[in-house]
Amino acid sequence: MALAQFEASCHASLEKVRQTGQSILVTEAGKPVAQILPPPSEIRQESRFGCMRDTVEFIGDIVSPLPSEDWEALR
Repeated sequence: MALAQFEASCHASLEKVRQTGQSILVTEAGKPVAQILPPPSEIRQESRFGCMRDTVEFIGDIVSPLPSEDWEALR
């Protein structure tokens, strides 16, 4: 599609790409200047909340404080 034609029918051209899934090659003086591609298929975005679930293993008691002799800063 020539650049002038694309400029004149930009909205309609973009709608055609969205509906048909076919790309459009925009040219100027017969040389390609842009390619209009359809958007990727719907990709479900995973929530960042909980994305590291089941990746940590707790070993021992993680709630009780350490005895003072185990604190390196107190040595």
